Amino acid sequence: METIIDREELRTIVADVLDVEVEELTDHAHFVDDLEVDSLMALEVMVVLERRYSVKLGESELKEVTSLDKAHTLLLGKVGAAQ
Repeated sequence: METIIDREELRTIVADVLDVEVEELTDHAHFVDDLEVDSLMALEVMVVLERRYSVKLGESELKEVTSLDKAHTLLLGKVGAAQ
């Protein structure tokens, strides 16, 4: 059974945590360079995503998540591996 992670739902969740407009959070907008996300905000995003999708994300993975597209790809792999 393949789990679908809705990209638009993910976009809404992350935009809410980062307090940015959903329209600003494009698939490839760089969290730090384009949206001025600091490490504390990034950590908050990861905690919210871990809770929402019931996954555990390591510190090295946190560094890889630099855009919505990368977060989506990581979560797909994590949720898929948990099944």
